[in-house]
Amino acid sequence: MLRTNSSKLVMLSVQGQIAPPVRRTAYAVDREGVPFVLPGVGGIAYNVKVGHPAFGWAADHVEPGVSTAATIDDRSSAKNQAYNTLACVGNEAVVVSGDAKGAKGIVTGKHGGIEHVLIDFAQEDLEKMAIDDKIQIKACGVGLELLDYPGITVRNLDPALLEKLGITEENGRLIVPVAGVVPARLMGSGIGSASAASGDYDITTTDQEEIKALGIDRLRFGDLVALEDCDNRFGRSYRKGALSIGVVVHSDCLLAGHGPGVTTLFTCIDGTLGYRLEPEANIGRILNVGIYR
Repeated sequence: MLRTNSSKLVMLSVQGQIAPPVRRTAYAVDREGVPFVLPGVGGIAYNVKVGHPAFGWAADHVEPGVSTAATIDDRSSAKNQAYNTLACVGNEAVVVSGDAKGAKGIVTGKHGGIEHVLIDFAQEDLEKMAIDDKIQIKACGVGLELLDYPGITVRNLDPALLEKLGITEENGRLIVPVAGVVPARLMGSGIGSASAASGDYDITTTDQEEIKALGIDRLRFGDLVALEDCDNRFGRSYRKGALSIGVVVHSDCLLAGHGPGVTTLFTCIDGTLGYRLEPEANIGRILNVGIYR
């Protein structure tokens, strides 16, 4: 059993609301210069769930489940920053207003830029929800440390989920199961961010042949992925020999420099973090959410 400081972590209530889909313009322009109009971020996705493919949707940046934000009118506000930072993957959420009041869900990811926290709920609860319904999260995980692995930084992860990931210890290294591996050259939008303690960054998918050759086109929402040579300790950057492991949170995109988003869970530069390939390494299966309910 991994030794952590979980008994010292603070659990706080943070509250968001179901965020409506937003558009700045009717059209966007894809990586080949072609205008398009497609569904994107926000709202309640009735038929897009954790466990479904992250590729192939007639959409751009679509978010599985329920998209939430602390404040809708000012996405860069201090409230939204706190909401997106403090909420962690695996946290429990409960609806506190509207016809679905009392329904319980699980945080499955965080989307930067739009500052959404993504939450999975049962289908029958989705049918009762409406835009602006309020959702409270028991936020816990910020400050989580692995006491025997000081070189590994943990981000955005509920300590209860940590214990369920099937992590093993081998020759002084922590080995995390992942469904896919992504080379650093394919990481795009979000790289250079000042912090990886909120939001996500994207696997770029402009080179479709390379994406298919590496099997990245088979990734699903909720899949754990290894990001090679990626240092996410204090922002997101390239560093030879570094390793970050995260979870796929939103769909493929048509915009240049974009693609499925990954929220960071672990990052390391000293070689004490490793991975093993397991095609079914998906938080939906572990938490019994999404298509695994």
